[in-house]
Amino acid sequence: MKKNSRNTIIKGWKKENKYPTLPEVFSSVSIPKKKGKWRKIFSFTGPGLLIAVGYMDPGNWATDIAGGSKFGYMLLSVIFISNIFAMILQYLALKLGIVCERDLAQACRDHYSPFINLFLWILCEIAISACDLAEIIGSVLALKLLFEIPLTFGVLITSIDVLLILFFQYKGFRYIESVVAILILTILVCFSFEIISSKPEFFQILKGFIPNHEIIKNSNSLYISIGILGATVMPHNLYLHSSIIQTRNYPRTIKGKKMAIKYATIDSTLSLTLAFFVNAAILIISASTFHKTGHTEVADIMDAHKLLTPILGSSLSGIFFALALLASGQNSTLTGTLAGQIIMEGFLQIRLKPWIRRLVSRLLAIVPAMIFSIFYGEKGTTQLLIISQIILSMQLSFAIIPLVCFTGDYKKMGNFVNSPILKTLAWLITIIILILNLFLIYSMMTKNQISSLGI
Repeated sequence: MKKNSRNTIIKGWKKENKYPTLPEVFSSVSIPKKKGKWRKIFSFTGPGLLIAVGYMDPGNWATDIAGGSKFGYMLLSVIFISNIFAMILQYLALKLGIVCERDLAQACRDHYSPFINLFLWILCEIAISACDLAEIIGSVLALKLLFEIPLTFGVLITSIDVLLILFFQYKGFRYIESVVAILILTILVCFSFEIISSKPEFFQILKGFIPNHEIIKNSNSLYISIGILGATVMPHNLYLHSSIIQTRNYPRTIKGKKMAIKYATIDSTLSLTLAFFVNAAILIISASTFHKTGHTEVADIMDAHKLLTPILGSSLSGIFFALALLASGQNSTLTGTLAGQIIMEGFLQIRLKPWIRRLVSRLLAIVPAMIFSIFYGEKGTTQLLIISQIILSMQLSFAIIPLVCFTGDYKKMGNFVNSPILKTLAWLITIIILILNLFLIYSMMTKNQISSLGI
């Protein structure tokens, strides 16, 4: 057995994986062999930031604002638990990519029948469209808030961001990661200012991190909690992470893969901690400004922006809010394009040029965004934003179940297989998400929860 040949360590797959994921950037980022651990940590830093983007995209804003204004700090525990779920699931995704040198889409294609793969691919494309929809709406609302650009024109402007994608993708993967890092820093600075200005109640924040049985008893809070879960644990991120971790040029040996898992996990955990801060900050700001002053029905990003300045007494509050929203939308654009390319190539082995893939994805999202902006205005676009997160939540189980199965299979993972404790925890998370989504479907069919929230 050749020590560095691909797919020689693990033999539990149907066929050899001839085509690497994202071939234009596969194994393109060098890893120092004899440098200290800090240099290695830095060399692995990047994929986690791209994953964190999905956990702070505009879809999170709508659910976090709604949760904070209506229930105060109570749903902070939901954000915290969702983030723990995300850390565990992203760890499984990066481990699958490193050990088996397959992204999740390729792994599904190798393992399942063509019919099941077609079904999973369709669900993934729906999820990508929902995510792209959130990106468009977030960017459109931010453009209106900052520059008074009408919604319909904003939708058209966001359709040309494919040029930005192409420019950075051909520059190199490290350039994409750098742009994402700058935009994340922008979001963090903006929300740090908002947190300081809103003067939240510290002890109420701590209390909010303790799970409350009222969340389950109240159908509205449970519904928003499911939306938060869908906005936090993003299904397309599992496909994305298992792919982009392979951009690192680590030794394709057992020792090299152990090293890669170690440093990639550090990158992922730290990045998702930043995402947790952003999500918690949005809910805390909403609770300390809107809920505290009696504005308990604020679920609209535009309304939130209008109320921030008079409540906090600073015009900068609205500017920072809109700037963070724009950075969030543009960041999600970068990762959404990559995820769409990975899913199509992995499931169907159809290789489209990035600009073509981006154009198809964006057109699928522009149509509903344009319709809602024309006929329903600002309110309609925000409602559509929340619905997009519910769609993501409903699709989540179909990404998690294959991931948990693959990483728990000794034939596929060898000595890297999930430990009994991790297996149990992963399946517990899967069952919880599945039950919550079944409840969501039941509620939508019998109690019309969407209408009850004004959606």
